[in-house]
This record gives sequence, structure tokens and C-alpha cells, in this order.
Amino acid sequence: MAVDIISPSSQPNRAAILVVLALGTFILGLSEFSMMPMLPLISEAFGSTPSQSGYAISAYAIGVVVGAPILMLATANMRKQKALLLFLSLMCIANSLSALASSLEQLVLFRFLSGLPHGAYFGAALLLASDIAPVGKRASFMSKVFMGLTVATIVGVPVVTLVGQNLSWRYCLAGAGVLAFIAFIFVYYVVPNVKNTQKSNLLNELGVLKNKLVWSILGIVIIGFGGVFCIYTYVADTILDVTQSPAYTISIAMVMFGIGSTLGNYILGKAADKSAIKTTGLTLASTIIFAFAYVSASYNIYLLYLVIFFIGCSLGLSTLVQTLLMDVSPNGHAMIGALVQCAFNIANAIGPWVGGIAIAQGAQPNQTGYVAGALFLGGLFMWWLSFIQINNNNAKQTAAAY
Repeated sequence: MAVDIISPSSQPNRAAILVVLALGTFILGLSEFSMMPMLPLISEAFGSTPSQSGYAISAYAIGVVVGAPILMLATANMRKQKALLLFLSLMCIANSLSALASSLEQLVLFRFLSGLPHGAYFGAALLLASDIAPVGKRASFMSKVFMGLTVATIVGVPVVTLVGQNLSWRYCLAGAGVLAFIAFIFVYYVVPNVKNTQKSNLLNELGVLKNKLVWSILGIVIIGFGGVFCIYTYVADTILDVTQSPAYTISIAMVMFGIGSTLGNYILGKAADKSAIKTTGLTLASTIIFAFAYVSASYNIYLLYLVIFFIGCSLGLSTLVQTLLMDVSPNGHAMIGALVQCAFNIANAIGPWVGGIAIAQGAQPNQTGYVAGALFLGGLFMWWLSFIQINNNNAKQTAAAY
């Protein structure tokens, strides 16, 4: 339940806090997604193959999975302002070191370090947004924090790509470090240094792992969200090989995805305030349709833009899942924040991997839409299991009340 740690008359303060928190998620989105278009530049700089340079992306994802639970548990009882300052310090240092890497091995190490605070920052920022939200507005407040990442896909990544191509990829990583330092200053002055609304202990946090409902909801992300990354990873190949459009249309498609993710995050966050579980199911069902439509839409660039826009809208599922997990588990919210980020990065690995297997077996890049549709269908099945269990729990609570 949301707790008013900021008075209702301080609405401008709430807005300022959300903007500052979203700046941090913007930096994380920039740091994570900008590496993909910069891989050819990194290969050229270090004389490495594309697969070898790809270790820099994998290292970041591994850093997220390792760092999220460790840092969230270590800072569970630290005041949110201090925890956020710690995470931003790590983001600043690691990204700056990445910009100075003199070998691919160093870059991979520094990218791993860059990923460590990713999940922890997201978890702490979303928990703080939940705390300051008025009653009935928790999901929409958390969606505004997540919006920083979606804006990064619209504005940040295209700008960084241009900077990398015309100057150097090092400027991009250095810029992320500078932005982290700026965010550090804003957090220090804008985010209130208030006590946590709820004390945490290790047993409560680890107790979340015993909740079967938590795992079925996480399954929605691990399986279903893999469909998003399956399509996103091979959009460029689809446009070049199937749509046979000029290379510049790839950037337009990425922008359409980013616009969709931003609008979807906002709209789904509003809808989740009324019913997170129903909104999640409807979103997954719709995304299955668009995933299959992606296959045939790929032969027309304008239809492809439209489908990619709607696929991007499904990124709003992140806020829905976070809300569901906090609803079904009154304790262990620090661990929940870590688990959600781990789940998304596992999905980020599963989607491209399964799509790559299909292509290796002779499928065309646009046919990853079928693979993505199957993954979304698996996510919908996990949603159904969660929906049944939530209804059963509610029925038991109602019976017990009488």
C-alpha cells in the first residue's frame, strides 16, 4: 500500500522527484541499449569480431543479474536517497572507465561493473515512487520512473549512435558517466532523505522466494518478455533483408519502437491502477496478435513501423509486473525489485537466443515474429496460472473474513 511520506500539498515536490528518478533510468537505458549500434565501432577499434565485441553486451547483462540481488539486499535498510547516490556513483565510475578502456578485455570488465547498479537503482527508484504515490496511484507513479528508459530509446540511442559514428563511441560512454554525475547532484538536492516506510530483514526478503505466485508472475517476464527482445534484436536484419529498405529506415523503426514503449508505459500504468492483473492479460493477448502480424507486415515498411510501434507498447508490462509482485507479497520488496530486473535480463538473453536458433535453421529474420508470438503465448499461460491463483487467494480471504 502506498504511504504518503510527502504531504498532499507537495505535489510539485513529487513531480520533481519523479523527474530526477527518471533521469537515472534514462542513463541506464542509454548505457544498456546504446552498445548495440556501437558494436561495429568497437570491433573496428579493437580489431575484434562482432561475436567477440558482443561480449560487452553480455557482460552488462551478467552484471545486472549479479548486482541486482546483492546490492538490493545490502542496501535494503539504507535510506533511499543514500542508496540512489551510491548506485549513481557506481554508474558514473563504471561508465567513465568503459570510455577509457584500452582493450576489449578491459571494456568487457568495465561493462560488467556498469551493469551491477542497474537493477538496484531501478528497484530502489520504483520503491521510492511507490512510497510517495497517493493512494490508488502507485502503478502510474512507478511507470513515470520507468519512462526515463523508454525516452532513452526514442532520443538517447539515436543521438548516441550519431555521436559514435561521427566522433567516437568513447564519447557516448563518457557522456553516460557525466549524466550520472549530474543525476547524483539532483538526487542529493531533490530527493528527500527520509526514513524508509518499512524496515527490512534478510528472512523477509528471502521469504519471497518461497511464494509460488511470485515465480509464476516472474515467469510472465522471463518467457513472455523474451518475445519483445526476439523481435527487437532482428528488426535491422528484417528491414535490410526482407523489407529491403534503406539503412536509415532502421533508425525510424527504432524511434517508432521507442514512442510505442513510452506511450504504452504511460497508458498501461494508468490502467494498472484499476486492475494490474487484467491489464497484463489483455496486453499479452494483444501482443501475440502483433507478433504474428509482424511476419507479413515486414514486406511493407509503413505497416512494419506500425506493428513495431505496438510491439514497443508492450514494454509497459514492466510496471504491471512490478505492481503485481508488490500486491501479492507484502514483504520483501527489495528482493522483488531485484528479481524483476533479473527476470528482464534473462528474457533479454532468451529472446535473441531462440530467435537466432530459428534463423540458423533457415528461417527468415521476419519469421522471428512466429517465435516471439510463441514466447508471448507462454507468457500468457504464466499469466493464466497467476490469475487463477490470485482469484483463489482472494476467495480464501473473503471466506475467512466471514
